[in-house]
Amino acid sequence: MTKDMTSGRILPQLTSFAVPLILGNLFQIMYNAVDSIIVGQFVGDDALAAVGTAGPIMNMVILFISGMCMGAGILMSTLFGARNMERLEKQISTTLLGGLAFSLVISAVMMLLARPVLLLINTPADILSSAASYLRIVFLGLLFTFIYNFLANTLRALGDSRTPLYFLVISALFNILGDLFFVVVLGWGVDGSALSTVLSEALCCLCCAVYVKRRVPVLCLGKRWLVFEKELLLRTFSYGITSALQQMCVQLGKILVQSIINVQGVAFIAAFTAINRIDDFVLSPEHNIAHATTTFLAQNRGAGNMQRVKQGCLCGLFMEVVFSLFASILVYSAASPLMRLFVDGESTEVVKLGVSYLKVIAFLYIMPAITNIVQGIFRGLGDLRITLISTVTNMGARVAAAYLLLVCMGKGFPALAWSNFWGWLCMLLLEVPLLIAVFHKRFDIGSGKQV
Repeated sequence: MTKDMTSGRILPQLTSFAVPLILGNLFQIMYNAVDSIIVGQFVGDDALAAVGTAGPIMNMVILFISGMCMGAGILMSTLFGARNMERLEKQISTTLLGGLAFSLVISAVMMLLARPVLLLINTPADILSSAASYLRIVFLGLLFTFIYNFLANTLRALGDSRTPLYFLVISALFNILGDLFFVVVLGWGVDGSALSTVLSEALCCLCCAVYVKRRVPVLCLGKRWLVFEKELLLRTFSYGITSALQQMCVQLGKILVQSIINVQGVAFIAAFTAINRIDDFVLSPEHNIAHATTTFLAQNRGAGNMQRVKQGCLCGLFMEVVFSLFASILVYSAASPLMRLFVDGESTEVVKLGVSYLKVIAFLYIMPAITNIVQGIFRGLGDLRITLISTVTNMGARVAAAYLLLVCMGKGFPALAWSNFWGWLCMLLLEVPLLIAVFHKRFDIGSGKQV
């Protein structure tokens, strides 16, 4: 199934495309959230801290791969909008072959470096072995992560955001059952949680591949899957590496903040793990609305329809603001119950720390909503350089603020929320003037005509 978004009503198109993206990403986040909930409830705070410490490193690698696929997806969307099907097929096959080789190399390297990297971020000795074991098992299944991300981003580039959702639902449910079996029934602890994650990703990858083979004619390339063009790979790399570095930078910032948290004790680590999972459930839909806007803009840019590009930007901003207000109310009013999902009844200190953060961050979710849509616009217009620079600015300010507020000034756990605020503020101060300049350059703002 493919979907042409170069004509028709814009807001319904964006909404129908974004909702499956949002739901799919939420189910993907369930992998980590279910791991944390089951491990925290049935194994203990040390195990929760181990999974939480391993999380940013795991996510940095996975999001690097996802970013490469996302960059390739922008090129695919533009070619699909321009109806250049021959070039599109070569783009798809080249991305797959290059990505497979890259994923195998990264998987081997990260399995070897799991323990040294954990030592580098000040991981406490009592959770080091568990965290390293968790990472090695997850990296063993990295190939499945790439194949799914490649197929999902390709389908989304062609306008189909629903199909990846269905497979993620199946995978998330399988992951829950696997966690319960390996962790609760067999008592394999952190290793069982990691194994469940890998097996669920493999199932998701298999389902998506079978569907593409049977139901998506444009992707039934046969021998053309083996077509490889160096020129296209370099172009894909130039797009993908910028997006991947951006994703990687976010996780590197989280790792640096994690290293600051790791010297504060197990309670801080466990609370940080829980609030990151809650933040993910809020920030992920904001990311997905931006990704939907990117695909819409890329298709219409490829078709040369710049008036729809401008209208799509405004519709995306409207969706971001509405969602962020809803999320703020929900998180503020349910801060304590949300924290208690991740810890047992005796971990009152962890709950108290988490609630102190959530009561502050709930008022700030409007800021990442705006930064995300601005980044989505720049990606859709093909300018990934600005998105990378602004992300580096964001994470640099966030890490510096976390160190100053938490370590130097001793402001306690809520300082992490305020460090996010300073990161988002610096990002907006950089992005908004650049966005205004881009619109003045490409459009006559008063008439809405392309210049």
